[in-house]
Amino acid sequence: MKRKPLLAISLLAVALIAGCASQDNAQGGHAGHQQHAPNGDLQELTASADQLPSFLNDLDPRIVEAYKIAAANRDLLKSIPCYCGCGESAGHQHNGNCFIKEEREDGSIVWDDHGTRCGVCMEIAVISSKLKQEGKSVKEIRQFIDNTYKEGYAEPTPTPMPS
Repeated sequence: MKRKPLLAISLLAVALIAGCASQDNAQGGHAGHQQHAPNGDLQELTASADQLPSFLNDLDPRIVEAYKIAAANRDLLKSIPCYCGCGESAGHQHNGNCFIKEEREDGSIVWDDHGTRCGVCMEIAVISSKLKQEGKSVKEIRQFIDNTYKEGYAEPTPTPMPS
């Protein structure tokens, strides 16, 4: 019997609770505006990774924390696949895309709300960050994520293996 990390259960519960939260309230002070991607995900432009999108307003603090973790670990998450099915459904290339669609040359960020509704996305980002803090290499983290999610989850995003 495969054990799922306790974190998975708690994050999944958070995602289910927050999944139906209203996310269409734009707030002033952001660099851009909200728009919907073809798959229905809400996207919002902010001036930098330090400025979180307004669609996180009024969501569970654990979801907001997952977005902060993803923003702080952007380079790492580009080497980590997601196993929620978003590669096929949303065209994501790696776990970071569940939170950030695009980093622009001027430092602005196009955020994606996909991660607010997905416990798998949040769990992978949080676990990857924790392993990095423990001193694991990007390749070790990738191998851990691949081994943990290889059964019972969707096909991974087409994320190249780090060298």
